[in-house]
Amino acid sequence: MRKVIIFNMVTLDGFIAGADGNIDWHRVDDEFNDFAIEQLNEAGGLIFGRLTYELMVGYWPTSVAIETDPIIAEKMNSIPKFVFSRTLNKTEWNNTRLVKGNIRDEILKLNQQPGGDLFIFGSANLAATLIQENLIDEYRLIVNPVVLGRGIPLFKDIQGPFQLDFQNVKPFRNGNVLLYYQAARS
Repeated sequence: MRKVIIFNMVTLDGFIAGADGNIDWHRVDDEFNDFAIEQLNEAGGLIFGRLTYELMVGYWPTSVAIETDPIIAEKMNSIPKFVFSRTLNKTEWNNTRLVKGNIRDEILKLNQQPGGDLFIFGSANLAATLIQENLIDEYRLIVNPVVLGRGIPLFKDIQGPFQLDFQNVKPFRNGNVLLYYQAARS
């Protein structure tokens, strides 16, 4: 069975983006790009909400992305993508499927299919729904040494506490720290 993994860059105060959606505080360098390639090699699919999908499709298939980040662009453009949206009517990115059905049922179906793990990038609203439905198997959070004070939280509208089991940590030379947690199942 495939795992559903949330991967996000977060601030020390728990935001995945500024209040306006800005992510210019992300510390991205060659070491991070090497990690991103390694992680994309594990991915059997990418899961997005509408907003994150629109941001991704607005960049990765472009000539700028293909020239600037050719390896990552090739992987982002070829990996199967699943977009959960009630408002989109079609998707235009290569190898992308629009999902309008019940989120829980659709994720459980995707879990049963063969292939690598499923990664959620960004997608705060979708991630919050999946967290509350207990559908996340692993959390990979890169903490950037910055405090925004306000923004879009990763753990949005979470009802009550839930436990995570620490798995691993990876420091980056630029000050970022990658934390790996497994969902604690009762």
